Amino acid sequence: MQLKPLAKGRYSQRWEQDYPLIEAVILSCISEVKMLKKGTHLMTQGEAITSLVLVKQGRVSLGHTAKNGRCFQLGTIDCDSQLFGEMEFFTQYHCQLDIIANEPLEIMVISAEKLQHSLGQHPQLALFFASAIAIDYQDTVDIFTRRLLYPISYNVAYDIYHEYLNDLPVDGFSKRYLEAERFGTTDRVYRRALQLLEELGLIERNKEGIRIKDLNALKQFVEAAI
Repeated sequence: MQLKPLAKGRYSQRWEQDYPLIEAVILSCISEVKMLKKGTHLMTQGEAITSLVLVKQGRVSLGHTAKNGRCFQLGTIDCDSQLFGEMEFFTQYHCQLDIIANEPLEIMVISAEKLQHSLGQHPQLALFFASAIAIDYQDTVDIFTRRLLYPISYNVAYDIYHEYLNDLPVDGFSKRYLEAERFGTTDRVYRRALQLLEELGLIERNKEGIRIKDLNALKQFVEAAI
Protein backbone atom coordinates (compact mmCIF):
# COMPACT_ATOMS: atom_id res chain seq x y z
CA MET A 1 0.00 0.00 0.00
CA GLN A 2 1.07 3.59 -0.49
CA LEU A 3 1.91 5.47 2.69
CA LYS A 4 1.13 8.86 1.13
CA PRO A 5 -2.53 9.93 0.96
CA LEU A 6 -4.47 8.78 -2.08
CA ALA A 7 -7.08 11.04 -3.65
CA LYS A 8 -9.72 8.30 -3.53
CA GLY A 9 -11.70 6.36 -0.98
CA ARG A 10 -14.28 7.33 1.64
CA TYR A 11 -11.65 8.55 4.10
CA SER A 12 -9.29 10.32 1.70
CA GLN A 13 -9.81 13.72 3.38
CA ARG A 14 -9.21 12.26 6.84
CA TRP A 15 -6.15 10.48 5.45
CA GLU A 16 -4.77 13.81 4.21
CA GLN A 17 -5.41 15.49 7.56
CA ASP A 18 -3.83 12.71 9.62
CA TYR A 19 -0.85 12.08 7.32
CA PRO A 20 1.77 13.85 9.52
CA LEU A 21 0.83 11.53 12.40
CA ILE A 22 0.71 8.47 10.14
CA GLU A 23 4.16 9.19 8.74
CA ALA A 24 5.63 9.93 12.18
CA VAL A 25 4.30 6.66 13.59
CA ILE A 26 5.61 4.56 10.69
CA LEU A 27 9.03 6.23 10.75
CA SER A 28 9.27 5.68 14.51
CA CYS A 29 8.97 1.92 13.85
CA ILE A 30 12.03 1.72 11.57
CA SER A 31 14.52 -0.79 12.91
CA GLU A 32 17.03 -0.81 10.04
CA VAL A 33 17.88 0.88 6.73
CA LYS A 34 19.39 -1.28 3.98
CA MET A 35 20.76 -0.86 0.46
CA LEU A 36 19.68 -3.63 -1.92
CA LYS A 37 21.19 -4.59 -5.27
CA LYS A 38 19.05 -5.01 -8.38
CA GLY A 39 17.41 -8.44 -8.36
CA THR A 40 17.36 -8.77 -4.57
CA HIS A 41 14.18 -9.97 -2.87
CA LEU A 42 12.54 -7.50 -0.52
CA MET A 43 10.13 -10.29 0.43
CA THR A 44 9.96 -13.91 -0.67
CA GLN A 45 6.88 -15.95 -1.45
CA GLY A 46 6.12 -18.44 1.33
CA GLU A 47 8.22 -16.81 4.04
CA ALA A 48 6.89 -15.81 7.44
CA ILE A 49 6.77 -12.02 7.79
CA THR A 50 8.35 -10.56 10.92
CA SER A 51 8.82 -7.05 9.56
CA LEU A 52 7.40 -4.72 6.92
CA VAL A 53 9.36 -2.86 4.26
CA LEU A 54 9.05 0.81 3.28
CA VAL A 55 10.42 1.93 -0.09
CA LYS A 56 10.40 5.69 -0.53
CA GLN A 57 11.62 5.62 -4.15
CA GLY A 58 12.54 2.96 -6.67
CA ARG A 59 11.03 0.29 -8.89
CA VAL A 60 10.00 -3.19 -7.75
CA SER A 61 8.24 -6.15 -9.39
CA LEU A 62 5.66 -8.48 -7.88
CA GLY A 63 5.11 -12.08 -8.94
CA HIS A 64 3.91 -15.51 -7.83
CA THR A 65 5.16 -18.98 -8.79
CA ALA A 66 2.75 -21.92 -8.50
CA LYS A 67 3.78 -25.42 -7.44
CA ASN A 68 3.42 -26.56 -11.05
CA GLY A 69 6.10 -24.07 -12.08
CA ARG A 70 3.81 -21.59 -13.80
CA CYS A 71 4.51 -17.93 -13.04
CA PHE A 72 2.20 -14.97 -12.78
CA GLN A 73 3.67 -11.48 -12.77
CA LEU A 74 1.38 -8.89 -11.24
CA GLY A 75 3.58 -6.11 -12.67
CA THR A 76 5.96 -3.39 -11.54
CA ILE A 77 5.52 -0.41 -9.24
CA ASP A 78 7.37 2.89 -9.17
CA CYS A 79 7.39 3.28 -5.41
CA ASP A 80 6.42 6.54 -3.78
CA SER A 81 6.58 5.73 -0.06
CA GLN A 82 5.27 2.19 -0.69
CA LEU A 83 4.75 -0.12 2.28
CA PHE A 84 4.98 -3.90 1.77
CA GLY A 85 3.89 -6.65 4.14
CA GLU A 86 0.94 -4.78 5.64
CA MET A 87 -1.59 -7.52 4.80
CA GLU A 88 0.62 -10.25 6.25
CA PHE A 89 1.10 -8.04 9.32
CA PHE A 90 -2.64 -8.20 10.05
CA THR A 91 -3.34 -11.77 8.88
CA GLN A 92 -0.06 -13.41 10.01
CA TYR A 93 -0.18 -15.39 6.75
CA HIS A 94 3.03 -16.18 4.91
CA CYS A 95 4.05 -13.85 2.09
CA GLN A 96 2.06 -14.52 -1.11
CA LEU A 97 4.35 -12.77 -3.61
CA ASP A 98 7.99 -12.40 -4.52
CA ILE A 99 8.79 -8.69 -4.31
CA ILE A 100 12.03 -7.96 -6.15
CA ALA A 101 14.13 -4.82 -6.62
CA ASN A 102 14.24 -3.83 -10.30
CA GLU A 103 17.06 -1.41 -9.54
CA PRO A 104 19.33 -0.62 -6.57
CA LEU A 105 17.06 0.38 -3.69
CA GLU A 106 17.21 1.87 -0.23
CA ILE A 107 14.66 0.15 1.99
CA MET A 108 13.51 0.83 5.52
CA VAL A 109 12.68 -2.20 7.66
CA ILE A 110 9.62 -1.66 9.87
CA SER A 111 9.48 -3.72 13.07
CA ALA A 112 6.14 -5.56 13.28
CA GLU A 113 6.32 -5.50 17.08
CA LYS A 114 6.91 -1.75 17.18
CA LEU A 115 4.10 -1.18 14.69
CA GLN A 116 1.70 -3.32 16.71
CA HIS A 117 2.57 -1.32 19.83
CA SER A 118 2.15 2.00 17.98
CA LEU A 119 -1.26 1.02 16.61
CA GLY A 120 -2.29 0.19 20.16
CA GLN A 121 -1.31 3.72 21.16
CA HIS A 122 -2.93 5.31 18.08
CA PRO A 123 -5.89 3.04 17.20
CA GLN A 124 -7.32 5.64 14.83
CA LEU A 125 -4.50 4.75 12.41
CA ALA A 126 -6.21 1.39 11.84
CA LEU A 127 -8.72 3.39 9.77
CA PHE A 128 -5.88 4.47 7.47
CA PHE A 129 -4.60 0.91 7.10
CA ALA A 130 -8.11 -0.41 6.42
CA SER A 131 -8.72 2.20 3.72
CA ALA A 132 -5.36 1.67 2.02
CA ILE A 133 -5.60 -2.13 2.13
CA ALA A 134 -9.17 -2.07 0.78
CA ILE A 135 -8.10 0.05 -2.20
CA ASP A 136 -5.17 -2.26 -2.98
CA TYR A 137 -7.38 -5.32 -2.54
CA GLN A 138 -10.03 -4.14 -4.98
CA ASP A 139 -7.43 -3.02 -7.54
CA THR A 140 -5.78 -6.47 -7.34
CA VAL A 141 -9.06 -8.41 -7.53
CA ASP A 142 -9.99 -6.32 -10.57
CA ILE A 143 -6.76 -7.42 -12.29
CA PHE A 144 -7.21 -11.09 -11.35
CA THR A 145 -10.87 -11.33 -12.41
CA ARG A 146 -10.19 -9.59 -15.71
CA ARG A 147 -7.29 -11.97 -16.43
CA LEU A 148 -9.52 -14.95 -15.56
CA LEU A 149 -12.72 -14.02 -17.36
CA TYR A 150 -11.61 -12.31 -20.59
CA PRO A 151 -9.50 -13.48 -23.55
CA ILE A 152 -5.80 -12.65 -23.66
CA SER A 153 -6.33 -10.27 -26.60
CA TYR A 154 -8.85 -8.24 -24.61
CA ASN A 155 -6.59 -8.09 -21.55
CA VAL A 156 -3.64 -6.92 -23.64
CA ALA A 157 -5.80 -4.28 -25.36
CA TYR A 158 -7.18 -3.12 -22.00
CA ASP A 159 -3.67 -2.81 -20.62
CA ILE A 160 -2.38 -0.85 -23.62
CA TYR A 161 -5.34 1.54 -23.52
CA HIS A 162 -5.16 2.17 -19.78
CA GLU A 163 -1.40 2.55 -19.92
CA TYR A 164 -2.12 5.38 -22.36
CA LEU A 165 -4.57 6.84 -19.80
CA ASN A 166 -1.91 6.37 -17.10
CA ASP A 167 -4.41 4.96 -14.60
CA LEU A 168 -3.11 1.43 -14.05
CA PRO A 169 -2.26 0.44 -10.44
CA VAL A 170 0.80 -1.49 -11.69
CA ASP A 171 2.98 -1.18 -14.79
CA GLY A 172 4.33 -3.73 -17.24
CA PHE A 173 7.76 -5.06 -18.19
CA SER A 174 10.13 -4.34 -21.04
CA LYS A 175 10.88 -8.07 -21.54
CA ARG A 176 8.28 -9.91 -23.59
CA TYR A 177 8.34 -13.20 -21.65
CA LEU A 178 7.58 -11.26 -18.45
CA GLU A 179 4.72 -9.49 -20.21
CA ALA A 180 3.37 -12.93 -21.18
CA GLU A 181 3.57 -14.05 -17.53
CA ARG A 182 1.76 -10.87 -16.50
CA PHE A 183 -1.22 -12.11 -18.53
CA GLY A 184 -0.86 -15.64 -17.15
CA THR A 185 0.14 -17.12 -20.48
CA THR A 186 3.08 -18.15 -22.67
CA ASP A 187 5.16 -15.98 -24.95
CA ARG A 188 3.65 -17.71 -27.98
CA VAL A 189 0.05 -16.98 -26.92
CA TYR A 190 0.98 -13.40 -26.02
CA ARG A 191 2.45 -12.87 -29.51
CA ARG A 192 -0.75 -14.21 -31.07
CA ALA A 193 -2.80 -11.71 -29.07
CA LEU A 194 -0.61 -8.85 -30.29
CA GLN A 195 -0.92 -10.14 -33.85
CA LEU A 196 -4.73 -10.14 -33.58
CA LEU A 197 -4.76 -6.56 -32.31
CA GLU A 198 -2.49 -5.59 -35.22
CA GLU A 199 -4.79 -7.28 -37.71
CA LEU A 200 -7.72 -5.34 -36.25
CA GLY A 201 -5.77 -2.14 -36.88
CA LEU A 202 -5.66 -1.18 -33.20
CA ILE A 203 -1.89 -1.25 -32.62
CA GLU A 204 1.37 -1.62 -34.47
CA ARG A 205 4.72 -3.00 -33.35
CA ASN A 206 8.13 -1.52 -34.10
CA LYS A 207 11.64 -1.56 -32.65
CA GLU A 208 10.58 0.75 -29.82
CA GLY A 209 7.72 -1.53 -28.80
CA ILE A 210 3.94 -1.26 -29.14
CA ARG A 211 2.24 1.87 -30.48
CA ILE A 212 -1.47 2.64 -30.56
CA LYS A 213 -2.52 2.96 -34.19
CA ASP A 214 -6.21 3.86 -33.76
CA LEU A 215 -7.04 5.19 -30.28
CA ASN A 216 -10.80 5.46 -30.84
CA ALA A 217 -11.03 1.94 -32.20
CA LEU A 218 -8.94 0.62 -29.31
CA LYS A 219 -11.22 2.40 -26.83
CA GLN A 220 -14.33 0.91 -28.48
CA PHE A 221 -12.77 -2.55 -28.43
CA VAL A 222 -12.00 -2.29 -24.71
CA GLU A 223 -15.33 -0.76 -23.71
CA ALA A 224 -17.27 -3.33 -25.74
CA ALA A 225 -15.46 -6.11 -23.79
CA ILE A 226 -15.49 -8.38 -26.84
